[in-house]
Amino acid sequence: MGADARFFERLGPLSAGELAALCGAGLAGDAGLAVRDVNTPDQAGAGELFFLTKGAVAPQPAEGACAIVADEAAAAELNAGAVLIAADPRAAFGRACAALIRVKEHEGSAFLHADARIDPSVRLGPGVVVGQGAEIGADVLIGAGAVIGPGVVIGPRCRIGARAVVRCALLSESVEILSGAVIGEAGFGLAHDSQGLLSMPHMGRVVIEDEVVVGANSTLDRGMIRDTVLRRACKIDNLCHIAHNCEVGEGAVMAAYTGISGSVSIGAGAQFGGRVGVADHLTIGDGARLAADAAVMRDVPAGEIWAGSPAQPIKRFMREAAWLRREANRKRTDRKKDTP
Repeated sequence: MGADARFFERLGPLSAGELAALCGAGLAGDAGLAVRDVNTPDQAGAGELFFLTKGAVAPQPAEGACAIVADEAAAAELNAGAVLIAADPRAAFGRACAALIRVKEHEGSAFLHADARIDPSVRLGPGVVVGQGAEIGADVLIGAGAVIGPGVVIGPRCRIGARAVVRCALLSESVEILSGAVIGEAGFGLAHDSQGLLSMPHMGRVVIEDEVVVGANSTLDRGMIRDTVLRRACKIDNLCHIAHNCEVGEGAVMAAYTGISGSVSIGAGAQFGGRVGVADHLTIGDGARLAADAAVMRDVPAGEIWAGSPAQPIKRFMREAAWLRREANRKRTDRKKDTP
């Protein structure tokens, strides 16, 4: 599919040779191959660019795809039309991406773009901005000063709070985005190469299913290439952060100050206490519960309750806490005995 044309505009095509020069990469294959879009390694089609980190399993892309890899050995395993060879494929992909695609911004000076499709029943507060190509369904309420970006789709009976920002997002029915929340901004994806530190372009979306609630001043980053997804009826408290490429399962609940790093998968019915932090690329199983202040550094199996920093099963955490209390009390008692 590549980057969603509702939210992103193509700047190319560029040839594989031009991209290699731009990225400072070597080139194997067809230097004239036209590249127009980006995609994930498992879905890349003709004319689409993807990257593989060192040691990643090489897919078999469609004929005419273009890849960025770390070394010649990896390049030899691919049947892609062209392969760029870079010391840091992630950074090279970021630089190429920025030359191929960019996120759409609001066109013109009118608050409500003429190309936006807004149902007559929609109630708009003062100062609402709606971008080109946006679609807003029946009985939607949008609070004062909210910004709805180009191409955004908002389904029936949704509620968007004052000064919320929604971009690069698809909202289903009866979704509530409370005041000040920011949906669909770029995430904190970084890469480093000889040219320095690079903020990675984010070409994915945020997809929010029915009856989801996102609290005030919370942030949901759009995916880097894949989507960030919130499944039906999950409830996110105020001041929470969900990073790029995450998937939050149906009916999951997060209390305030929860922070979820990138590419985390959260199962249905999972529960997060306040100030829980989860490291990237982890899996939180269905029905798992994380106590307040838990710092999660490992996968959490379905149905388990974890606590602590670093988080662990709660019975083990409680035993350790009890042992520490006993040791502390014993040492205090010993010091008193030794005092003349």
